[in-house]
Amino acid sequence: MDTQAIILAAGRGTRMQSERPKVLHEVLGRPMIDYSVRAALGAGASRAVVIVGYGRDVVRDWLEDQPYADRLEFALQEEQLGTGHAVWCADDYLDASSPDETLILSGDVPLMDDETLRDFAQSSEASGAPLSVMTANLDDPDTYGRVVRDKKGGGVQRIVEYTDATEKQRQITEINAGFYAASTSFLTEALPELCEGEPDTAQGEHYLTDLVDMAARQGGATGWQLDDPRLIKGVNTRADLAEATALARERTNHRWMEEGVTFIDPSSTHVGPDVELARDVVLHPGVQLQGETRIGEGTVVENGTVIRDSTIAGDVHVKAHCYVRRAEVEARTQLGPFAHLRPGADIGRDCKVGNFVEVKKSRLEDGVKAGHLTYLGDAHLGERTNVGAGTITCNYDGEEKHQTHVGEGAFIGSNTSLVAPIDVEDGAYIGAGSTVTDDVPSEALAVGRGRQRTIEEWASDEASENDDA
Repeated sequence: MDTQAIILAAGRGTRMQSERPKVLHEVLGRPMIDYSVRAALGAGASRAVVIVGYGRDVVRDWLEDQPYADRLEFALQEEQLGTGHAVWCADDYLDASSPDETLILSGDVPLMDDETLRDFAQSSEASGAPLSVMTANLDDPDTYGRVVRDKKGGGVQRIVEYTDATEKQRQITEINAGFYAASTSFLTEALPELCEGEPDTAQGEHYLTDLVDMAARQGGATGWQLDDPRLIKGVNTRADLAEATALARERTNHRWMEEGVTFIDPSSTHVGPDVELARDVVLHPGVQLQGETRIGEGTVVENGTVIRDSTIAGDVHVKAHCYVRRAEVEARTQLGPFAHLRPGADIGRDCKVGNFVEVKKSRLEDGVKAGHLTYLGDAHLGERTNVGAGTITCNYDGEEKHQTHVGEGAFIGSNTSLVAPIDVEDGAYIGAGSTVTDDVPSEALAVGRGRQRTIEEWASDEASENDDA
């Protein structure tokens, strides 16, 4: 198909009660506009023209930072004069040099998938009609616009808005789904006729639905009926956003269960659209996997854990309430509970990063154990190093960050401060409670603490009387 897409994303969405443009509100961690763009491009559109208005700079900035940015164009709708007017704002992309077919969709309908959109576009092109409308049959059509068909041929004659419909028309259960496919040449001719002059609607807007009546007079408009009405769920309120998120979560989790992933409680587990999961991964309730996260075969992720843009290998045990962001973890390692891996954390095989351990921009080689209450930042720890509870790398001097290097098989006693830059060589020992400021040679023992002073019988009655005197 020679197709482009026009995506309507100019509205503020006043019922969202938010300063943020509506299309940037997120479903499973991804803005709604991103779903629409991906669906359009995935359906075969060579480019997507995004109509921006309210918050145009922030919407455009976000989209231009995405990997598909080179396939985007933008058009500005300065005044909000309706959906027909919004499409007309893209008239620079509706000329003889444009693709033959144009898809029109909204940036606040995040559940539509590219396969369904492709089928719709192909059906429209094959029909030869100047305009096709996606429709759906609903048990409760509520206030959606009703689709009025030609009784003889079944073509769409017009779409009647609920407020303008007769009681008989309101009994129609086929509704306008809000997706259109049109020949670009038809739009080039029809949009000026639709939008020039003052609108004659009660809302003072030019409606895109009026194109249906125009197409019906110029060769007919077709209606393509959708099998799954959930795909056209639009978002106008926070309640709509929650409902769309729940539907997206259900669809995503069901797909992964079919691929061999165990969800203890699918209703409370959030898996983002860009996450990849291997077979026999087990996800406990309250887990959130976001961004470009990869989880290997047989890994268990326990309650309340959040993992974002990270790679977790197979047979890893992530215990409850860990937070992992832009980190890598190799096989058979244990994390948590309550571990925090910050960007640049790189954990080897068979490691243990225990409760209330924080790792930032550090490499832990195979077999390193840091069991409790530890901060490791800007550090490299050699294989089989043991890090005692309460150890911290003092990596920041108030102006610059410095490196800590610990060799293989070292033993760091509890409550130790390693003041970087510092090298602790292979097999070295550091006594508990030490503050170490100098390099420690291989297999040496370093102790850096005040000498203990013991006062015998200090707490006795006689000592207490002397203190009172």
